[in-house]
Amino acid sequence: MAERGVFVDHAAVHRWSIKILPILAAVFRRNKRRVGPSWRMDETYAKMAGRWTYLYRAVDRDGDTVDFVLCAHRDRAAARRFFERAIDLHGVPKQITIDKSGANTAAIEGIRADSGADIELRRSRKPEQPGRAESSGDQSRRATHARIQELSLRTRLDRRPGTAKSLTRPASRV
Repeated sequence: MAERGVFVDHAAVHRWSIKILPILAAVFRRNKRRVGPSWRMDETYAKMAGRWTYLYRAVDRDGDTVDFVLCAHRDRAAARRFFERAIDLHGVPKQITIDKSGANTAAIEGIRADSGADIELRRSRKPEQPGRAESSGDQSRRATHARIQELSLRTRLDRRPGTAKSLTRPASRV
């Protein structure tokens, strides 16, 4: 904007983004395809901005993302917040498949008790035996974890002496 003669403080840009981002999110949600009545929900942890956080995510039968939330804790309150938000955005599902997490079970039971929603709760078995096919949630999460590992490995390799990036830097060791 400075190129056009308009000088703007970074705080003003931040205020504008706080006002416009919820409007953009609502427009994007309106144009999003409808999700199916059967959801598969899982949570995993990933390092985001240097901190470990829990990623709650649900997909429908076709693999389309229902919703996702990043939380600092893996507990009943976080699971309930996730389910309430997903239900507010997409309506009540007929069936939710979860792992054996007690927090997820308690959250769904609480939603059932409070709203009287008829949600069928199914539990999936985790692939703990060798040679057993992985569930679709694990399959789709594999790409996320692979990308995180790749970035971590690339960072470690760039710091090793003798690599291309370390040769272009001035030598700091004597």
